[in-house]
Amino acid sequence: MHRVLITEDDITFALLLERYLKRNNYDVLLTHNVKQAQEALQSERDLYAYLLDYRLPDGDGLELLNFMIEHDIKVPTLMMTSFSDVKTAVQAIKKGAQEYITKPINQEELLMLLSAVKDQQSRYISITEPKQAPLPEQKADALQLMGMSFVKGSSSLAQQLHQHVSLVAQTDMSVLINGESGTGKEHIARALHELSKRSDKPFIAVDCGALSNELAASELFGHVKGSFTGALHDKVGVFERANGGTIFLDEVGNLSYEVQVKLLRAIEQREIVPVGGQKVVKVDVRLITATNEDFRTAIQHGNFREDLYHRINEFKIKVPPLRERQDDMEEFIRFFIQQSNDELGKHVTGVDDEVMRIFKTYHWPGNIRELKNIIKRAVLLAPQSLITVAELPEEMEFNVTQQPAAPANGADLKALQQQSEKDLIIKTLVATKYNKSKAAKLLNIDRTTLYNKLAKYGIEDM
Repeated sequence: MHRVLITEDDITFALLLERYLKRNNYDVLLTHNVKQAQEALQSERDLYAYLLDYRLPDGDGLELLNFMIEHDIKVPTLMMTSFSDVKTAVQAIKKGAQEYITKPINQEELLMLLSAVKDQQSRYISITEPKQAPLPEQKADALQLMGMSFVKGSSSLAQQLHQHVSLVAQTDMSVLINGESGTGKEHIARALHELSKRSDKPFIAVDCGALSNELAASELFGHVKGSFTGALHDKVGVFERANGGTIFLDEVGNLSYEVQVKLLRAIEQREIVPVGGQKVVKVDVRLITATNEDFRTAIQHGNFREDLYHRINEFKIKVPPLRERQDDMEEFIRFFIQQSNDELGKHVTGVDDEVMRIFKTYHWPGNIRELKNIIKRAVLLAPQSLITVAELPEEMEFNVTQQPAAPANGADLKALQQQSEKDLIIKTLVATKYNKSKAAKLLNIDRTTLYNKLAKYGIEDM
């Protein structure tokens, strides 16, 4: 297991990073100031990567980079900061930092950068503004939003989706994005922000699935010093940091009932109270939320407030799964191949006929995210100009051979899709001997989502 050192004085943020990285099979060592970091750097001899905050209570990240140079400590370092300072970025890179990352950190991009450490790739990428070459116009219709490229698609489903995005983006309506894991819900949220009148203000995305009950309120609304163990200084929450802009709460259904009460107040009264504080802070944000679950079930079981549901669901956008977007498949493939070529320095031109057949019959439980990851892996492995079956992952072949039967005429499509999802989860659990971490990884969803689905379908260990 790869060991990652983190130096971050924001206790809440550090714990969130630790929690997320551990869920993704990293071993984490936390430090919170320069002195602790120096001791760890000298005592730990097998560090895989170093996540280093720029501003620290007893110094800064550049001081620690100098320390590493003086003591000949060579660990791939990702500098983190809330301040978009180009001069600092240049200094950090010159002093040996491999990457310079601006907060708030996109978790998927962080994993990509940590993976790049293993591949010994050395490039400067800002998490909030990743450098990605756009696909030529004749090959794909790609949007450029906050430096992030993605394909709109040309199918009727895609056109309807982006028509809805364009219409509601100009309003201040709360939007609920509903779609399976990996369908690109955050891209839709960013598009809504970039096309809105708030586009010059902050956009902050929060993965509620990674927030524990103890940390959720602090992360969203902030806290005052001494309000709980580890609260060593005041913290400004997401609502206050995003004032004037947009907040995107992914997997909002994972928030506890108590945090839901505070969220409802923030929406209705446009004000928050930091944890442990008494001062009321006025905020003006647009709220976009996302889920891959059916809230009606959660409301019936008392796990989600119905009044909150109606406040966040002023306008619902349904993002279709990849298996329903066959007309967009070739467009996505071309785009991700070009993107992977640019990142990996390869020259792959396409996929062979057998791979295309597999792609069009595969169930895609991880949707567009899964397609992107499979294409990137295949581009890296491909010895020739075309991707072949030899470059596809084994777990994909397992799922391809066990596709659900074609639906009968007049069948309930939603019921069939749910049964198909249930069957796929059971087969994956059996294949992994009920190792839920491995099963979640194969299905390309997080453990929280997997546990929710196990409860939804009444699946128990055998």
